[in-house]
Amino acid sequence: MAQPANPSPIRIGVVFPQLEIGTVPSDIARYATNVEQLGFRHLLAYDHVVGGALDEHPELEGRYTSDSLFHEVFVLFGYLAAITSTLELVSGVIILPQRQTTLVAKQAAEIDVLSGGRLRVGVGIGWNPIEYEALNENFHNRARRFEEQIALLRALWRENILTFRGDYHTVDHAGILPMPVQQPIPLWIGASAEPAVRRAARLGDGYLATTPIGPQLDAILGWLTDELDRNGRSLKTFGLEGRIGLAQGNEDDWKREFAFWQDAGASHVSFNTMGGVYQGVDAHLAALERALRAVEGM
Repeated sequence: MAQPANPSPIRIGVVFPQLEIGTVPSDIARYATNVEQLGFRHLLAYDHVVGGALDEHPELEGRYTSDSLFHEVFVLFGYLAAITSTLELVSGVIILPQRQTTLVAKQAAEIDVLSGGRLRVGVGIGWNPIEYEALNENFHNRARRFEEQIALLRALWRENILTFRGDYHTVDHAGILPMPVQQPIPLWIGASAEPAVRRAARLGDGYLATTPIGPQLDAILGWLTDELDRNGRSLKTFGLEGRIGLAQGNEDDWKREFAFWQDAGASHVSFNTMGGVYQGVDAHLAALERALRAVEGM
């Protein structure tokens, strides 16, 4: 595929279509290498470890279930690090409180080493107690643990040996090796509830938006900028990533959404082809190329 010119200062990436891409390694490789060849800057992958069976958990109707295919993010990124050379690898988002913090630090550092410093870690607190139970973690204190996890991750990525004693974690004169190329690895936060959005503005290096354009997103961006102001921060140095769904609308719609994110001060935008419209890797890639050409020069 020819590589379209893309002079936009916004870094344009893709959402890995893992619900639809299947499990054939050559399909995954072809998708990632072609995305890179087209000129996309990053690939973002979602995280879920287990899904509940809908007949036993009817509250999952309309959400992810045991029928939803999710490739494990860190293992996937280890594979993609070996077959790409410029593509930034982004978790969007790792459900951090259901995972062991020090192990996440170790896994992320390894991906950063293997990719030559191309990892961006997006994290969030999640919504599914079934998943927390299966991973033997506490769903109810996840927000409180999350803030301490962020502090510990950054410390482990910067200090060869550290002592850390928090409410939920203890590290006694220990460290991980190898250390990451990036010290620390960028930590972005995905969220939609007001307290979580404000937490992202206080603690994150950037914010990953998942809410469609409309009044709710307007409110979220208002909370984000207000909290950044409160903490002496600015969108000029704080990352903001928007998302554009390509399963709906056409090129004109995608251009309007891209212009919205430009006006909002976004540093990154990801095109998402999932939604049951595109069948097969080639169809996903063709939609991505159409969208990239649509926003050329904007």
